[in-house]
Amino acid sequence: MILLSIPSPPINSFHIGPLRVTFYGIAIAVGVALGWRLTVNRYRAAGGDPDLADRVLTRMVIFGFLGARAAYVSTHLDRFRGEWWKVIAIWEGGLALFGGLTVGAITVWYLIRRWGGDLPAFLDGLAAGVPLAQAVGRWGNYFNQELFGTPTDLPWGLEIDPAHRPDAYATASTFHPTFLYESLWNFALAGMIVWLGRRVPALRGRLIAVYFAGYGLMRFLLELIRTDTTFRFLGLSRNGWVAAGAFLLGITGILWRRAKDPSPVVDEA
Repeated sequence: MILLSIPSPPINSFHIGPLRVTFYGIAIAVGVALGWRLTVNRYRAAGGDPDLADRVLTRMVIFGFLGARAAYVSTHLDRFRGEWWKVIAIWEGGLALFGGLTVGAITVWYLIRRWGGDLPAFLDGLAAGVPLAQAVGRWGNYFNQELFGTPTDLPWGLEIDPAHRPDAYATASTFHPTFLYESLWNFALAGMIVWLGRRVPALRGRLIAVYFAGYGLMRFLLELIRTDTTFRFLGLSRNGWVAAGAFLLGITGILWRRAKDPSPVVDEA
């Protein structure tokens, strides 16, 4: 039986003169740009100041990337032993999403309050913008041949070159494309949040809770088959535990507001 598969990318970068451009960096940049624009547009539609949104997002992205890199480095110190300069080599991969989300959330909370913005409306915008950015950015992991799952014989198995395979699966050739699973889920999640914002007024102001619940559930399931973890507790990785916490936080946020404000949902025409 001949199985289909997703081929490994033949290259992960190209040069423009002396400048090396990575597809990982392109994917991240395009994802951030699309998520940024969606967030600003949704904040403007809710009556917010788009200039304020741009200022907040500029700082959120900068500090979010620093937080994501710091979180990754802190849990992969062995990778940088003897080559500490690579701590800044983000183009080679290595961003811990939950670290970036945490630092980014603190930045948004502080700046929106300081500059007098509408925090619930801004978070509603981010609730769709963040998963859109993630959906596009995850394709950078494909080009770096990283963050894949356990071996599989499914027709959409991802081919991984021997140099990138974990020692435990050195003889396997195709793996679960967890980057693709997460990308598709996040595209669907972003679309669902936009739809809920239009059709379910009772959820406005807490759509970020829908994001936490939706992303937390998906990430928890993916952590069960990811092979890149460096630590597990009771069979679950650090990110798995954080994802479970994000899911519970999201569900709590949805139910708490509903209990506090039991007004009926009025469907929009």
